[in-house]
Amino acid sequence: MFNIGDLFGKIQQIQSDLAEAKKQLKDKVVDAESGAGMVKVTASCDLRIRKIIIDPEIIDKNDPELMQDLVVAAVNLAIARAEELSKEEMAKIAKDKMPNIPGLDLSKLGMS
Repeated sequence: MFNIGDLFGKIQQIQSDLAEAKKQLKDKVVDAESGAGMVKVTASCDLRIRKIIIDPEIIDKNDPELMQDLVVAAVNLAIARAEELSKEEMAKIAKDKMPNIPGLDLSKLGMS
């Protein structure tokens, strides 16, 4: 027999687990680069940029746009990778704990 109290209990446990996972995401990092490694970016999965390394070879006073473009490209790639890893980690938690309810789409909540 279906017990609504059990469902609410599971939902509360999932919320707690997801909150804990979000805390742990700040310790998971990803790396990205652009310009064949001339710009390297490290970002955490809580979407914070931790480090940017720029090869001095690309620093040109006459062409600052090149360096700007490479930094933007590396940062955007790092953020995309961090978001993907974050989504994967959250989905792992939700997958085993969410009840299988046909037609329930959790993808908009970051759970799939």
